[in-house]
Amino acid sequence: MPYDCILVESDGPYVTVTMNLPERRNALSRAHLLELLDAFGKIGASNALGVVLAGRGPVFSAGHDLAELAGAELDQVRELLSTCTDLMELIQAVPQVVIARVHGLATAAGCQLVASCDLAVAAKSATFALPGGKGGWFCTTPLVAVGRSVSRKHALEMALTGDPIDADTAAGWGLVNRVVPDDALEQATVELLERATRGSAVSRALGKQAFYTQIGMEQYQAYRYAVEVMAAASQIDDAREGVSAFLEKRAARWAAPSASREGVNNSQ
Repeated sequence: MPYDCILVESDGPYVTVTMNLPERRNALSRAHLLELLDAFGKIGASNALGVVLAGRGPVFSAGHDLAELAGAELDQVRELLSTCTDLMELIQAVPQVVIARVHGLATAAGCQLVASCDLAVAAKSATFALPGGKGGWFCTTPLVAVGRSVSRKHALEMALTGDPIDADTAAGWGLVNRVVPDDALEQATVELLERATRGSAVSRALGKQAFYTQIGMEQYQAYRYAVEVMAAASQIDDAREGVSAFLEKRAARWAAPSASREGVNNSQ
C-alpha cells in the first residue's frame, strides 16, 4: 500500500522505516500508527534481516498527536492507545532486529518507541522525555516500555518530573545503547545493526522471542522456560550447522532468513 505518513526503503538485507511527518514533528496519529503497523507486519513476513526506525525532520517523534486527541471520547482514546500498544508489541514480535536511530526529541509515545525497539543509537543532540508528569495527562503507557528499559527510579524520575534527559544520560540509564556525534548517527546505526544480525536468522528470531517472553517472568519461571527454548533450539538445522562449522574450522552456511518465521511460529 502507498503510505502518506512513512517512507519504507530497502537496502540489501535491511529496511529503513522513516516517520515522514516533519511538519507534525512525526506525531503518532491513528493514521500514522496504522501505517507503521502495516509496514512492520509486511517486514516481519519478509526475508529482511534488520530494520532501522528513524524520523525525518527536526525530531524523532513528539508522541501522540494532541490535536487529534483534543475533545476525543473515551472509546476513541482507548482505541488509539490500543493501536499504539499493538505497534510496540509488533516491533518486539517480528523476527528481525529493530534498531531506533534517534535524533532531536523523542518524547512521550516517541520515547516509548525507542524503548520498545530492540536496540537504539542516539545522536549527541538527542533528548528524551515523558512530559505528562508536569502536565495533565500522565505518560502511563509510555512508562510500560520505558520502565522495562531503565531502572524503576530512573523511569519514575522521567515520568514524575516530565523533564527531558540528554542522550548521555539516556545511555547511562539504559534507554539507548550508545551516543554518537550527530554526523555519525547513520553510520553508527548501520554498524550496530550489521553486528547484531550476524549468524543464524532462525536462532536469532527464536532468541529475540524468548527474551521478550521471559523478561516478565519470575527468575525461576524464566529459567525453566529458557531451558526448554534453548534445548529445543539445539535441534534446529542452524544449531547443528554452527557446531559443525566450528569443529571443522569453516564458515557456517545458515538457512535462509525466511526460515526464521517458520521457526518462531513452530515455537509458539
